[in-house]
Amino acid sequence: MTYMLRIGIDGRAFASPAAGIRRYVHGLTRALLALGEPLAVVALGGRDSSALPAGAGHVAEPPHPPTNLGWTLVGLPRAARRAAVDIIHAPAYTAPFWSPVPVVLTIHDVSYHRHPRWYPYRRDWARRFFYRRSAHAASHILTVSRFSATEITAAYRIPAERMTVTPLGVDAGFAPADPDLRGELPAGVIPPYLLHVGDLHERRNLAMLVEAVLAARRYCGARPALSLVLAGADLGVGDAVCAIAARADAADAVVRLGPVSEKQLRALYHSAIALAYPSLYEGFGLPLVEAMACGTPVLASNTASMPEVLGDAGILVDPADGQAWARAIIDVVNNEHTRGRLRTTGLRRAADFTWERTARLTLEVYRRILER
Repeated sequence: MTYMLRIGIDGRAFASPAAGIRRYVHGLTRALLALGEPLAVVALGGRDSSALPAGAGHVAEPPHPPTNLGWTLVGLPRAARRAAVDIIHAPAYTAPFWSPVPVVLTIHDVSYHRHPRWYPYRRDWARRFFYRRSAHAASHILTVSRFSATEITAAYRIPAERMTVTPLGVDAGFAPADPDLRGELPAGVIPPYLLHVGDLHERRNLAMLVEAVLAARRYCGARPALSLVLAGADLGVGDAVCAIAARADAADAVVRLGPVSEKQLRALYHSAIALAYPSLYEGFGLPLVEAMACGTPVLASNTASMPEVLGDAGILVDPADGQAWARAIIDVVNNEHTRGRLRTTGLRRAADFTWERTARLTLEVYRRILER
C-alpha cells in the first residue's frame, strides 16, 4: 500500500498580514495538492479554515490561542502531534525550537539582520534573535533565490548543504489578456501610469521613484500626464512620499490606493505602462514575475535578487541614481519598441516561474529529510 505523506503547514500563514507570505503558502499548497502524489496538507492552527485552499485539512487552535511566537514555539509542535503529520513546514522565518517531527523552514530574506535601521520598532531585537535561532533549529531551510541563500549563509552561518533554493511561482490568473478585468481598475486610477506593488516601506525607495517620475513627466509625450500608482499597505512612508509630489505642485502625480483585491491588482498590471520596482533589498520580488506574466514591462533595481529574477527581461537601474530612473521611465513611456521588447522577453521569462516547480522542489526536500 502506498504511504500517504502528511505535511503540516503553519496555518496562521494562510491569513498572514504580509501579502507575499499569503501568496507563497496558498500557491505552494494548491500546487502540492495538484501534483497527484500520495500526500495530504494539513493547516496547523489558524483561526479561519475558510481561508484555506480546497483540499487542505485543518487542526483548529485552542479557544484562547497564544501569541504568534507562543504558537510557533509551543502550539505548532502540539498541533503537529495531534494531526499526526510527518513533517512541519514553517513558511515564514520562525520555527519551533523543538518538534516531534522534522521541521522545514522558509526564510525569504534576511533584511531584519542586514538592515536593522529599517525596523526600529519595539521588540524587533527579539524578532531578529528568534529568526536566527529558528534557522539553526530547523532540519532544513528553503529560500526563494540564490541571492537569499548567500545572504542567509553570511548572516546566520548556515552551511549550503542545509539549504535549498525553491523560487516562487505566479498564479495562473496573472496572464496577458483578460476581458473579465474591464471595469476593475480602482477609482482614481487613470492611464497612463507606472505601477508599484508592495507595502510602502523605507526599503522600497519610493521617495527616489517619485522624484524620478516628476522629472520624467516633463519629457513624456503621454496625455494626460503620467502618474505613479502605489498599490499596497502603508508602513510609514506614504504621507512623506505624497508630500514630495505636493511640494512640486503635482499632487496628481501620485495615486495611493492601499491594499487592493486580486482582480484589481491584475487590472492594474494590465493597464500599466510598466511596473516600477526600485527596491533596495528583496529576497525575491514576486511583483516582478506577476507583471511579466501579465505582459507588463518591468523597471527594477540592479541589486539584491532583482537581476536574478528578471534575467534579461527587464530594465535594471541603479536604485541610488534618480536620473537613470528618470531616463528609463522616459524610454519605456515614449518608446513602443522598448515596451514591445520587454513584453515579449517578460512573458518568456515568467513561464519559468510556476507553483508546480516550487511544489516539486519542496516535496523533494520533504522526502529527503524524512529518509535520513
